[in-house]
Amino acid sequence: MDTSPPLVLTMGEPAGVGGEIALAAWAQLRASGPVFFLVDDPERLRDLAARLGLDAPVQAIASPAEAAAVFARALPVLPLGVRVASRPSHLDGAHASAVVRAIEMAVAIAQSGAAGAVVTNPIQKSTLYDAGFAYPGHTEFLGALAGGGRPPVMMLACPELRVVPVTVHQALRSAIAGLTTDAIVVQTEITADALRRDFGIARPRLAVAGLNPHAGEGGAMGDEEIRVIQPALYALRARGLDVTGPWPPDTLFTPRARARYDAAICMYHDQALIPLKALDIDGGVNVTLGLDIVRTSPDHGTALDIAGTGQAHPGSLIAALRMADAIARRRAVLPSGTA
Repeated sequence: MDTSPPLVLTMGEPAGVGGEIALAAWAQLRASGPVFFLVDDPERLRDLAARLGLDAPVQAIASPAEAAAVFARALPVLPLGVRVASRPSHLDGAHASAVVRAIEMAVAIAQSGAAGAVVTNPIQKSTLYDAGFAYPGHTEFLGALAGGGRPPVMMLACPELRVVPVTVHQALRSAIAGLTTDAIVVQTEITADALRRDFGIARPRLAVAGLNPHAGEGGAMGDEEIRVIQPALYALRARGLDVTGPWPPDTLFTPRARARYDAAICMYHDQALIPLKALDIDGGVNVTLGLDIVRTSPDHGTALDIAGTGQAHPGSLIAALRMADAIARRRAVLPSGTA
């Protein structure tokens, strides 16, 4: 009998596709697992299932320990404690506090050991900002809740590629201006630790992207490679890491290039996310490294344009649940203190 703790899934933006992909993911995983439960309003999910004509019963649970017994016959939902009367595709700032509360509850449950990992449904950052949310996004908020003493690092992963953007949720102009050698070093070290601990890669191979076209062409197209990136590579190699680069971004993601590394360290958000989403939009997973809990997420947003239509694909959420389960199980058998 499998005695592993269940996974906990957050509500996400209630006007987005989170609820419907959760119901669809449960329908596909009910017989095989991994077992998960949702922190949400059970009535909201029942209404959504009825609206979409889904054969997906919803059952409220009193504690995470009840999820496994319920999972084969219904989607287990731990009540959020507030009514969330949302309409698909219609944002309502009144729900911002419930969105944040669901994340906080899920993290606390994982930190207690009652859940093996947190999987987060997409949030609508603009709505949260309007309500006073002080963090650029999920990653930074989770770092504040469960940071483990190091900055949180965003990794996007699919079977063909893993990428880490050094700068994340900021304007491109600000990202370039704020790129530092120290940030590259710290995030690459955290990535290497995670590849060893969470992905079982004993000696990770890391490829570092350049910032400019042709990786700067020796300074002719920008000097960040010389001033900022190359010193980081020297420091990382001195610490024993297998790091190469800086590589021209336009060739770093070709099939032959991808065969030579386990993760690509990228300089800004879209440099990392565009190739991964082009390769596998339905199987990509967002993994937060550097936390004291396991956290994954689908690699897409709230998809307000199709929310409530039944068109949302649960593939990325299913991949996120499976990856969270695999990482949690790996950590559970590692010797204490293993990085």
